[in-house]
Amino acid sequence: MTFQVTEVSWADPEGAVLRKAQQEELDARYGIDNHEPGTPPSAADIEVFLLARDADGQAVGCGALRLLGPDSVEIKRMYVTPSARGSGVAVAVLRALENEARRRGLRTLLLETGTAQPDAMRFYEREGYRPIENFGVYVGSELSRCYRRDL
Repeated sequence: MTFQVTEVSWADPEGAVLRKAQQEELDARYGIDNHEPGTPPSAADIEVFLLARDADGQAVGCGALRLLGPDSVEIKRMYVTPSARGSGVAVAVLRALENEARRRGLRTLLLETGTAQPDAMRFYEREGYRPIENFGVYVGSELSRCYRRDL
């Protein structure tokens, strides 16, 4: 299946719908609504926000990059709608995020996912991300699993 992945504003309405759906899914998985350590991403700290659309133009996935330092970013808000899972959209968004990082001269990608997301952990490991010790605000978090990939 083919997807169109484009950069949009953090305020994009379809992107906001996907981010809300992600948070609702995570709230249900964890049974709590405060499962994310640190400050949630916002327009003020997101370097790039990407939206994936299917052949019908339907928004089916998203992902963002949050600048951490001069050559590193954190992947945030990776999400694919349940109906589009397994179709390749997650890979398309992840590769587009990696390409944006390269284009901006950023060489280290970090991310955090959670213990109640084994599907996400398998996905990132399959895509070349290696488990690392929790970094930054995730240090000490029992629910967090962190990953890294150098470009």
